[in-house]
Amino acid sequence: MIRKFALACVVLSLTTSCVSKKIYQDLENKYADLKKEHNALSDENGLLKTDKNQLELDKNNLQTELDKTKAERDKLAADYAATKKSLDNLKASYAALEKDSNDALEANINKNRQLLAELEAKQKALAAEQDRLNKLKKDLEASSTRLAELEKMMADKEAAMKKLKETLSKSLKAFEGKGLTVTEKDGKVYVSMENKLLFESGSWTVGSEGKKAVDLVGKVLGDNPDISVLIEGHTDNDKITGTIGGGVENNWDLSTKRATAIVNILSANAKVKKENLTAAGRGEYAPLMSNETAEGKAKNRRIEIILTPKLDEISKMLNEL
Repeated sequence: MIRKFALACVVLSLTTSCVSKKIYQDLENKYADLKKEHNALSDENGLLKTDKNQLELDKNNLQTELDKTKAERDKLAADYAATKKSLDNLKASYAALEKDSNDALEANINKNRQLLAELEAKQKALAAEQDRLNKLKKDLEASSTRLAELEKMMADKEAAMKKLKETLSKSLKAFEGKGLTVTEKDGKVYVSMENKLLFESGSWTVGSEGKKAVDLVGKVLGDNPDISVLIEGHTDNDKITGTIGGGVENNWDLSTKRATAIVNILSANAKVKKENLTAAGRGEYAPLMSNETAEGKAKNRRIEIILTPKLDEISKMLNEL
C-alpha cells in the first residue's frame, strides 16, 4: 500500500505543475516515518549479530561442559554398580564367615562398613553431578531460546531495514544525479551530498537546492529522536588561498564550517534533538578517490550525514542475558 501510495505521489508530482502544500507535507511525513524505522533498526542489526555469535559460543561451551558432566556421571554410576556388587559379595562372605573366628568376623564387618561408607559417598557425588547436569540442561535450553529470539529479531529488523532503504531511495529520487546518494553499510545509513549540491567553491553557505535535501533529512531526524547524527565535512587537497578563502584558514577549517552549516539547518527543525547532532571536519584526509583528477576532487568535496541508532534498548537486552 505504501509503495502504491508513494508511486502515485511521484506520478502526480511529474504530471502536474504544482502540488498543494498539504499533500507535500503528508508525503514528507510518510517519508519521515519510514526513515525513522530504518534508522532505529540499523545499528541494532550489527550488535545483534555480535550477540548471536557470543550466544552460539556460550552454547557450545555449555554443550561441552554438559558432555563432560554426563561422562563423569556415567563413571560414577559404573563405580556405584561395581561397589554394590562387591558389597553383595561381601555380605555373602559375611554369612559364611560367621562360623569363623571372632577376629575374621570383625575384619569382614569393618570392611563392609568401609564399603558402605564408600557407597554412600559415591551416591551423594552421583546425586550432586545429576543436579549439576540438570542445571546445565536448563542453562543450555535458556541460551537456545534466547538465541532463537535474537535470530528472529535480527531477521525482522534486517527485513524492515531493507524495506526502509528502498523507500528512502525512492523518496529522494528527485536528487538523483545531483550529487546525493543514500547507502547502508555496517548497520548505519550514510547520506552523502557532493559540494555541487550544497556549496559554492570556498563557501560554507548552503544553496537553496541543497537546503531542500538537508531539510528532508531533518524531517526524518525530527521523527526519530533516538538517532545519533554525525555530520562530516570533506574537501579535496587543494590549498586554501587568500582570494577564495574568505576567512577560512585551511581545508580542515572549511570542512568544519561546512559541517556546522549543515548542523545549523538540521537544528532549525524544532523536533530535532540538538544533543544528537555532532559536526566534524575531516578536511582532505578521508578521500573517496584520488585527488589527481578533477573527477576525483569533485567526489572528495562532500558532506556525509551518518545516522546511527542509539543502543540503549540493545544494551538493556544484553544486560539481561
